[in-house]
Amino acid sequence: MLADTIIALVRFTRAAGAAIARVWAWLTGVITALGWSIIVVGIVSLAAGYLLGWVEAVVVGWTALVMIGIATLYLAGRNAYAVTLGLPGNRVVVGDKAPGEVIVANPTRRRLPGVRVEVPVGKGLAEFAAPSLPRGDSHSDVFLVPTSRRGIIPIGPVRTVRADPVGLLRREVVWAESLDLFVHPRTIAIPSMSTGFVRDLEGAPTRDLTASDVAFHALREYVPGDERRNIHWKSTAKTGSYMVRQYEETRRSHLLVALSLSKFDYATPDEFELAVSATASLGVRAIHDSRTLSVVASEETPEFAKRTVHAVRRISTLNRGRLLDDLSAVETAHAALRVPELARIAAEGAAGTSIAFLVCGSAVTPAQLRSASAHFPVGVDVVAVVCDTGATPRLRRVAELSVLTIGFLEDLQKSLAKRMAA
Repeated sequence: MLADTIIALVRFTRAAGAAIARVWAWLTGVITALGWSIIVVGIVSLAAGYLLGWVEAVVVGWTALVMIGIATLYLAGRNAYAVTLGLPGNRVVVGDKAPGEVIVANPTRRRLPGVRVEVPVGKGLAEFAAPSLPRGDSHSDVFLVPTSRRGIIPIGPVRTVRADPVGLLRREVVWAESLDLFVHPRTIAIPSMSTGFVRDLEGAPTRDLTASDVAFHALREYVPGDERRNIHWKSTAKTGSYMVRQYEETRRSHLLVALSLSKFDYATPDEFELAVSATASLGVRAIHDSRTLSVVASEETPEFAKRTVHAVRRISTLNRGRLLDDLSAVETAHAALRVPELARIAAEGAAGTSIAFLVCGSAVTPAQLRSASAHFPVGVDVVAVVCDTGATPRLRRVAELSVLTIGFLEDLQKSLAKRMAA
Protein backbone atom coordinates (compact mmCIF):
# COMPACT_ATOMS: atom_id res chain seq x y z
CA MET A 1 0.00 0.00 0.00
CA LEU A 2 2.84 2.33 0.86
CA ALA A 3 4.55 1.54 -2.42
CA ASP A 4 1.37 2.37 -4.39
CA THR A 5 1.06 5.67 -2.50
CA ILE A 6 4.64 6.61 -3.27
CA ILE A 7 4.19 5.73 -6.95
CA ALA A 8 0.98 7.82 -7.14
CA LEU A 9 2.74 10.74 -5.45
CA VAL A 10 5.65 10.55 -7.88
CA ARG A 11 3.31 10.44 -10.87
CA PHE A 12 1.29 13.41 -9.57
CA THR A 13 4.47 15.39 -9.02
CA ARG A 14 5.60 14.64 -12.54
CA ALA A 15 2.22 15.64 -14.00
CA ALA A 16 2.21 18.92 -12.05
CA GLY A 17 5.78 19.58 -13.10
CA ALA A 18 4.86 18.92 -16.73
CA ALA A 19 1.94 21.41 -16.54
CA ILE A 20 4.16 24.09 -15.04
CA ALA A 21 6.79 23.36 -17.66
CA ARG A 22 4.23 23.87 -20.45
CA VAL A 23 3.18 27.28 -19.07
CA TRP A 24 6.77 28.29 -18.60
CA ALA A 25 7.61 27.13 -22.13
CA TRP A 26 4.80 29.33 -23.51
CA LEU A 27 6.06 32.38 -21.58
CA THR A 28 9.66 31.84 -22.60
CA GLY A 29 8.49 31.34 -26.18
CA VAL A 30 6.93 34.83 -26.21
CA ILE A 31 9.27 36.80 -23.93
CA THR A 32 12.93 36.85 -24.90
CA ALA A 33 15.85 37.01 -22.48
CA LEU A 34 16.09 40.75 -23.11
CA GLY A 35 12.36 41.07 -22.49
CA TRP A 36 12.65 39.31 -19.13
CA SER A 37 15.49 41.65 -18.20
CA ILE A 38 13.40 44.73 -19.05
CA ILE A 39 10.44 43.39 -17.05
CA VAL A 40 12.61 42.74 -14.01
CA VAL A 41 14.24 46.17 -14.30
CA GLY A 42 10.82 47.81 -14.59
CA ILE A 43 9.33 46.05 -11.56
CA VAL A 44 12.39 46.63 -9.38
CA SER A 45 12.69 50.28 -10.45
CA LEU A 46 9.02 51.03 -9.73
CA ALA A 47 9.14 49.30 -6.35
CA ALA A 48 12.35 51.08 -5.33
CA GLY A 49 11.22 54.43 -6.73
CA TYR A 50 7.87 54.53 -4.93
CA LEU A 51 9.23 53.10 -1.67
CA LEU A 52 12.32 55.32 -1.51
CA GLY A 53 10.88 58.35 -3.29
CA TRP A 54 13.43 57.99 -6.07
CA VAL A 55 11.97 59.82 -9.09
CA GLU A 56 14.61 58.60 -11.55
CA ALA A 57 13.85 54.99 -10.66
CA VAL A 58 10.13 55.59 -11.24
CA VAL A 59 10.91 57.03 -14.68
CA VAL A 60 13.09 54.05 -15.56
CA GLY A 61 10.36 51.64 -14.38
CA TRP A 62 7.59 53.25 -16.41
CA THR A 63 9.88 53.50 -19.44
CA ALA A 64 10.52 49.77 -19.25
CA LEU A 65 6.81 48.98 -19.02
CA VAL A 66 6.03 51.30 -21.95
CA MET A 67 8.66 49.50 -24.02
CA ILE A 68 6.98 46.18 -23.25
CA GLY A 69 3.59 47.67 -24.21
CA ILE A 70 4.90 48.98 -27.53
CA ALA A 71 6.57 45.64 -28.25
CA THR A 72 3.19 43.97 -27.75
CA LEU A 73 1.69 46.06 -30.52
CA TYR A 74 4.18 44.61 -33.01
CA LEU A 75 2.79 41.15 -32.34
CA ALA A 76 -0.82 42.12 -33.01
CA GLY A 77 -2.50 41.21 -36.29
CA ARG A 78 -2.50 38.17 -38.54
CA ASN A 79 0.23 36.58 -40.64
CA ALA A 80 -1.08 36.12 -44.17
CA TYR A 81 1.73 33.93 -45.48
CA ALA A 82 1.31 30.46 -46.95
CA VAL A 83 4.16 28.25 -45.76
CA THR A 84 4.76 24.65 -46.88
CA LEU A 85 7.39 22.09 -45.95
CA GLY A 86 8.55 19.36 -48.31
CA LEU A 87 10.99 16.44 -48.45
CA PRO A 88 12.01 14.68 -51.69
CA GLY A 89 11.82 11.41 -49.75
CA ASN A 90 11.19 10.48 -46.15
CA ARG A 91 13.56 7.50 -46.11
CA VAL A 92 17.35 7.67 -46.36
CA VAL A 93 20.25 5.46 -45.33
CA VAL A 94 22.44 6.66 -42.51
CA GLY A 95 25.10 8.99 -43.87
CA ASP A 96 23.17 10.00 -47.02
CA LYS A 97 22.16 13.59 -47.79
CA ALA A 98 18.58 14.49 -46.92
CA PRO A 99 17.51 17.90 -48.26
CA GLY A 100 14.36 19.65 -47.16
CA GLU A 101 12.61 22.67 -48.68
CA VAL A 102 10.50 25.43 -47.17
CA ILE A 103 8.37 27.60 -49.48
CA VAL A 104 6.95 30.92 -48.25
CA ALA A 105 4.27 32.38 -50.53
CA ASN A 106 2.16 35.54 -50.53
CA PRO A 107 -1.44 34.64 -51.45
CA THR A 108 -2.79 38.12 -50.68
CA ARG A 109 -3.26 41.18 -52.91
CA ARG A 110 -0.86 43.33 -50.94
CA ARG A 111 2.85 43.24 -50.34
CA LEU A 112 3.91 41.38 -47.21
CA PRO A 113 6.94 42.33 -45.14
CA GLY A 114 9.89 40.01 -44.62
CA VAL A 115 9.65 37.36 -41.95
CA ARG A 116 11.99 34.97 -40.15
CA VAL A 117 11.25 31.28 -40.69
CA GLU A 118 12.33 28.53 -38.29
CA VAL A 119 12.29 24.80 -38.95
CA PRO A 120 12.98 22.47 -36.00
CA VAL A 121 15.12 19.54 -37.21
CA GLY A 122 15.37 16.93 -34.50
CA LYS A 123 17.04 18.69 -31.58
CA GLY A 124 18.44 21.39 -33.87
CA LEU A 125 16.95 24.39 -35.65
CA ALA A 126 17.22 25.60 -39.23
CA GLU A 127 16.33 29.25 -39.70
CA PHE A 128 16.41 31.74 -42.54
CA ALA A 129 14.93 35.11 -43.43
CA ALA A 130 12.29 35.38 -46.12
CA PRO A 131 12.36 38.74 -47.94
CA SER A 132 9.44 41.05 -48.48
CA LEU A 133 7.10 39.43 -51.02
CA PRO A 134 4.83 41.15 -53.57
CA ARG A 135 1.43 39.62 -54.19
CA GLY A 136 1.50 36.17 -55.76
CA ASP A 137 5.26 35.80 -55.25
CA SER A 138 7.05 33.08 -53.26
CA HIS A 139 10.46 32.35 -51.80
CA SER A 140 12.05 28.95 -51.14
CA ASP A 141 15.00 27.82 -49.06
CA VAL A 142 16.72 24.43 -48.95
CA PHE A 143 18.29 22.96 -45.82
CA LEU A 144 20.13 19.70 -45.17
CA VAL A 145 19.11 17.28 -42.44
CA PRO A 146 22.05 15.62 -40.64
CA THR A 147 21.82 11.83 -41.00
CA SER A 148 24.99 10.75 -39.23
CA ARG A 149 23.00 8.48 -36.90
CA ARG A 150 20.19 6.01 -37.45
CA GLY A 151 16.80 7.06 -36.10
CA ILE A 152 13.54 8.87 -36.81
CA ILE A 153 14.10 12.61 -37.13
CA PRO A 154 11.05 14.86 -36.70
CA ILE A 155 11.18 17.88 -39.03
CA GLY A 156 8.94 20.83 -38.32
CA PRO A 157 6.41 22.13 -37.81
CA VAL A 158 7.53 25.24 -39.69
CA ARG A 159 6.91 28.45 -37.82
CA THR A 160 7.23 32.12 -38.71
CA VAL A 161 8.52 34.51 -36.09
CA ARG A 162 7.40 38.12 -35.64
CA ALA A 163 9.28 40.30 -33.16
CA ASP A 164 9.61 43.94 -32.17
CA PRO A 165 12.67 45.89 -33.41
CA VAL A 166 14.33 45.79 -29.99
CA GLY A 167 13.78 42.05 -29.54
CA LEU A 168 11.76 42.06 -26.32
CA LEU A 169 8.87 39.86 -27.48
CA ARG A 170 8.37 37.37 -30.30
CA ARG A 171 5.33 35.66 -31.72
CA GLU A 172 5.51 32.29 -33.37
CA VAL A 173 2.89 31.04 -35.82
CA VAL A 174 2.96 27.37 -36.78
CA TRP A 175 2.16 26.69 -40.43
CA ALA A 176 3.08 23.30 -41.89
CA GLU A 177 2.69 19.97 -40.12
CA SER A 178 5.77 18.11 -39.01
CA LEU A 179 7.26 15.30 -41.09
CA ASP A 180 9.24 12.26 -40.00
CA LEU A 181 12.47 11.37 -41.75
CA PHE A 182 13.40 7.70 -41.35
CA VAL A 183 17.16 7.25 -41.26
CA HIS A 184 17.59 3.55 -42.01
CA PRO A 185 20.49 1.43 -40.79
CA ARG A 186 23.13 0.50 -43.30
CA THR A 187 22.69 -2.93 -44.88
CA ILE A 188 24.92 -5.22 -46.90
CA ALA A 189 24.19 -8.00 -49.37
CA ILE A 190 24.69 -11.41 -47.77
CA PRO A 191 24.46 -15.00 -49.12
CA SER A 192 21.05 -16.55 -49.57
CA MET A 193 19.85 -18.66 -46.64
CA SER A 194 17.47 -21.11 -48.28
CA THR A 195 17.83 -24.28 -46.23
CA GLY A 196 15.19 -24.78 -43.59
CA PHE A 197 13.36 -27.45 -41.68
CA VAL A 198 9.67 -26.96 -42.46
CA ARG A 199 8.33 -29.04 -45.30
CA ASP A 200 6.16 -27.50 -47.96
CA LEU A 201 5.62 -27.74 -51.71
CA GLU A 202 7.72 -24.67 -52.49
CA GLY A 203 10.81 -25.71 -50.53
CA ALA A 204 14.19 -26.85 -51.77
CA PRO A 205 15.18 -30.56 -51.75
CA THR A 206 17.65 -31.63 -49.07
CA ARG A 207 19.67 -34.78 -48.30
CA ASP A 208 17.27 -35.90 -45.58
CA LEU A 209 15.00 -38.72 -46.68
CA THR A 210 11.31 -39.09 -45.92
CA ALA A 211 8.49 -41.46 -46.82
CA SER A 212 6.17 -38.81 -48.22
CA ASP A 213 7.13 -35.76 -50.27
CA VAL A 214 7.39 -34.62 -53.90
CA ALA A 215 11.12 -35.03 -54.70
CA PHE A 216 11.70 -38.73 -55.56
CA HIS A 217 15.02 -40.19 -54.37
CA ALA A 218 15.18 -44.02 -54.65
CA LEU A 219 13.50 -47.35 -53.89
CA ARG A 220 14.13 -49.54 -50.87
CA GLU A 221 12.73 -52.74 -49.41
CA TYR A 222 9.53 -52.60 -47.45
CA VAL A 223 9.78 -52.61 -43.64
CA PRO A 224 6.91 -52.94 -41.19
CA GLY A 225 5.30 -49.57 -40.64
CA ASP A 226 5.68 -48.25 -44.19
CA GLU A 227 2.53 -47.02 -45.85
CA ARG A 228 1.13 -49.35 -48.52
CA ARG A 229 0.41 -46.45 -50.84
CA ASN A 230 4.16 -45.93 -51.25
CA ILE A 231 4.71 -49.47 -52.58
CA HIS A 232 6.11 -49.43 -56.11
CA TRP A 233 4.28 -52.39 -57.69
CA LYS A 234 6.31 -52.65 -60.89
CA SER A 235 9.58 -52.97 -58.97
CA THR A 236 7.88 -55.36 -56.55
CA ALA A 237 6.87 -57.60 -59.46
CA LYS A 238 10.43 -57.60 -60.85
CA THR A 239 12.26 -58.27 -57.59
CA GLY A 240 9.72 -60.52 -55.91
CA SER A 241 9.79 -58.44 -52.69
CA TYR A 242 7.91 -55.36 -51.70
CA MET A 243 9.67 -52.12 -52.69
CA VAL A 244 8.66 -48.66 -51.44
CA ARG A 245 9.50 -45.18 -52.69
CA GLN A 246 11.82 -42.83 -50.81
CA TYR A 247 11.70 -39.06 -51.21
CA GLU A 248 14.03 -36.19 -50.50
CA GLU A 249 12.49 -33.94 -47.91
CA THR A 250 11.74 -30.47 -49.18
CA ARG A 251 12.01 -27.58 -46.80
CA ARG A 252 11.39 -23.88 -46.65
CA SER A 253 13.34 -21.48 -44.46
CA HIS A 254 11.54 -19.92 -41.52
CA LEU A 255 14.10 -17.45 -40.29
CA LEU A 256 13.94 -15.96 -36.83
CA VAL A 257 16.13 -12.95 -36.07
CA ALA A 258 16.20 -11.88 -32.41
CA LEU A 259 17.88 -8.56 -31.59
CA SER A 260 18.84 -7.82 -28.01
CA LEU A 261 18.00 -4.29 -26.84
CA SER A 262 19.53 -4.70 -23.40
CA LYS A 263 22.18 -2.08 -22.71
CA PHE A 264 24.05 -4.68 -20.65
CA ASP A 265 24.64 -6.81 -23.78
CA TYR A 266 26.74 -4.14 -25.52
CA ALA A 267 30.10 -2.69 -24.55
CA THR A 268 29.71 0.45 -26.68
CA PRO A 269 26.94 2.23 -28.65
CA ASP A 270 28.79 1.39 -31.87
CA GLU A 271 28.30 -2.30 -31.16
CA PHE A 272 24.56 -1.77 -30.98
CA GLU A 273 24.51 0.13 -34.28
CA LEU A 274 26.45 -2.74 -35.86
CA ALA A 275 23.93 -5.20 -34.41
CA VAL A 276 20.99 -3.25 -35.86
CA SER A 277 22.68 -3.18 -39.29
CA ALA A 278 23.33 -6.93 -39.08
CA THR A 279 19.68 -7.57 -38.18
CA ALA A 280 18.53 -5.38 -41.06
CA SER A 281 20.84 -7.18 -43.51
CA LEU A 282 19.56 -10.61 -42.44
CA GLY A 283 15.95 -9.48 -42.66
CA VAL A 284 16.32 -7.79 -46.04
CA ARG A 285 17.96 -10.92 -47.48
CA ALA A 286 15.16 -13.16 -46.20
CA ILE A 287 12.50 -10.84 -47.64
CA HIS A 288 14.37 -10.77 -50.96
CA ASP A 289 14.38 -14.59 -50.98
CA SER A 290 10.63 -14.65 -50.16
CA ARG A 291 11.32 -16.68 -47.03
CA THR A 292 9.11 -16.78 -43.98
CA LEU A 293 10.65 -14.29 -41.58
CA SER A 294 10.14 -13.26 -37.97
CA VAL A 295 12.13 -10.41 -36.43
CA VAL A 296 11.79 -9.71 -32.73
CA ALA A 297 13.53 -7.46 -30.23
CA SER A 298 13.70 -7.30 -26.46
CA GLU A 299 10.72 -5.74 -24.74
CA GLU A 300 11.36 -3.16 -22.05
CA THR A 301 9.85 -3.42 -18.59
CA PRO A 302 7.87 -0.21 -17.85
CA GLU A 303 8.98 2.03 -15.05
CA PHE A 304 7.43 1.23 -11.65
CA ALA A 305 6.38 -2.22 -12.85
CA LYS A 306 6.20 -4.69 -9.96
CA ARG A 307 7.65 -7.54 -12.01
CA THR A 308 9.73 -8.01 -15.12
CA VAL A 309 7.77 -8.07 -18.36
CA HIS A 310 8.67 -11.22 -20.27
CA ALA A 311 7.68 -10.35 -23.84
CA VAL A 312 9.22 -9.47 -27.17
CA ARG A 313 8.59 -6.62 -29.57
CA ARG A 314 7.54 -7.69 -33.06
CA ILE A 315 9.32 -5.91 -35.89
CA SER A 316 7.28 -5.58 -39.07
CA THR A 317 8.39 -7.87 -41.90
CA LEU A 318 5.64 -6.90 -44.35
CA ASN A 319 8.22 -5.50 -46.75
CA ARG A 320 11.72 -4.11 -46.81
CA GLY A 321 10.64 -0.54 -46.06
CA ARG A 322 8.52 -1.44 -43.05
CA LEU A 323 11.30 -3.58 -41.62
CA LEU A 324 13.87 -0.79 -41.88
CA ASP A 325 11.38 1.79 -40.58
CA ASP A 326 10.87 -0.22 -37.39
CA LEU A 327 14.59 -0.85 -36.98
CA SER A 328 15.20 2.90 -37.29
CA ALA A 329 13.36 3.40 -34.00
CA VAL A 330 14.91 0.71 -31.79
CA GLU A 331 17.11 1.82 -28.89
CA THR A 332 18.82 0.08 -26.00
CA ALA A 333 17.40 0.17 -22.48
CA HIS A 334 18.58 -1.00 -19.08
CA ALA A 335 15.24 -2.73 -18.40
CA ALA A 336 15.10 -4.66 -21.70
CA LEU A 337 15.33 -8.46 -21.73
CA ARG A 338 18.78 -9.94 -22.13
CA VAL A 339 19.71 -12.62 -24.67
CA PRO A 340 18.73 -15.81 -22.73
CA GLU A 341 15.25 -14.49 -21.82
CA LEU A 342 14.79 -13.05 -25.31
CA ALA A 343 15.65 -16.41 -26.89
CA ARG A 344 13.28 -18.31 -24.61
CA ILE A 345 10.27 -16.13 -25.42
CA ALA A 346 11.16 -15.91 -29.12
CA ALA A 347 11.41 -19.71 -29.35
CA GLU A 348 7.99 -20.11 -27.74
CA GLY A 349 6.31 -17.68 -30.11
CA ALA A 350 7.88 -18.73 -33.43
CA ALA A 351 6.58 -22.19 -34.27
CA GLY A 352 8.34 -24.00 -37.07
CA THR A 353 11.53 -22.00 -36.83
CA SER A 354 14.32 -23.49 -38.92
CA ILE A 355 17.16 -20.98 -38.49
CA ALA A 356 17.45 -18.65 -35.52
CA PHE A 357 19.88 -15.73 -35.44
CA LEU A 358 20.63 -14.20 -32.04
CA VAL A 359 22.18 -10.76 -32.54
CA CYS A 360 23.96 -9.19 -29.57
CA GLY A 361 27.11 -7.38 -28.45
CA SER A 362 30.45 -8.46 -27.05
CA ALA A 363 29.27 -8.17 -23.43
CA VAL A 364 27.34 -11.45 -23.76
CA THR A 365 29.28 -14.41 -22.38
CA PRO A 366 29.59 -17.85 -24.08
CA ALA A 367 27.61 -19.36 -21.19
CA GLN A 368 24.72 -16.96 -21.86
CA LEU A 369 24.80 -17.85 -25.56
CA ARG A 370 24.68 -21.58 -24.77
CA SER A 371 21.79 -20.96 -22.40
CA ALA A 372 19.96 -18.98 -25.09
CA SER A 373 20.44 -21.65 -27.77
CA ALA A 374 19.19 -24.38 -25.41
CA HIS A 375 15.68 -22.87 -25.52
CA PHE A 376 15.25 -23.83 -29.17
CA PRO A 377 14.04 -27.35 -30.02
CA VAL A 378 16.28 -29.97 -31.57
CA GLY A 379 16.69 -29.44 -35.30
CA VAL A 380 16.70 -25.64 -35.18
CA ASP A 381 19.95 -24.21 -36.49
CA VAL A 382 20.96 -21.51 -33.99
CA VAL A 383 23.52 -18.88 -35.00
CA ALA A 384 24.74 -16.18 -32.62
CA VAL A 385 26.01 -13.01 -34.29
CA VAL A 386 28.25 -11.25 -31.77
CA CYS A 387 29.03 -7.65 -32.73
CA ASP A 388 32.41 -6.53 -31.43
CA THR A 389 33.45 -3.29 -33.16
CA GLY A 390 36.90 -3.57 -34.75
CA ALA A 391 37.36 -7.24 -33.79
CA THR A 392 38.80 -9.84 -36.15
CA PRO A 393 35.97 -11.91 -37.64
CA ARG A 394 35.88 -15.52 -36.50
CA LEU A 395 33.59 -18.53 -36.54
CA ARG A 396 33.48 -21.11 -33.78
CA ARG A 397 31.19 -23.93 -32.72
CA VAL A 398 29.90 -24.24 -29.16
CA ALA A 399 28.08 -27.59 -29.02
CA GLU A 400 25.20 -27.17 -31.53
CA LEU A 401 25.58 -23.37 -31.59
CA SER A 402 27.48 -21.44 -34.26
CA VAL A 403 29.01 -18.19 -33.00
CA LEU A 404 29.93 -15.55 -35.60
CA THR A 405 31.97 -12.63 -34.27
CA ILE A 406 32.06 -9.61 -36.58
CA GLY A 407 33.95 -6.35 -36.19
CA PHE A 408 32.51 -4.63 -39.26
CA LEU A 409 29.30 -5.09 -41.21
CA GLU A 410 31.22 -6.44 -44.21
CA ASP A 411 32.42 -9.32 -42.01
CA LEU A 412 28.86 -10.66 -41.85
CA GLN A 413 28.89 -11.49 -45.54
CA LYS A 414 32.19 -13.37 -45.38
CA SER A 415 31.39 -15.15 -42.12
CA LEU A 416 28.02 -16.43 -43.35
CA ALA A 417 29.54 -17.61 -46.63
CA LYS A 418 32.27 -19.47 -44.71
CA ARG A 419 29.72 -21.06 -42.39
CA MET A 420 27.48 -22.19 -45.25
CA ALA A 421 30.49 -23.70 -47.02
CA ALA A 422 31.43 -25.57 -43.86
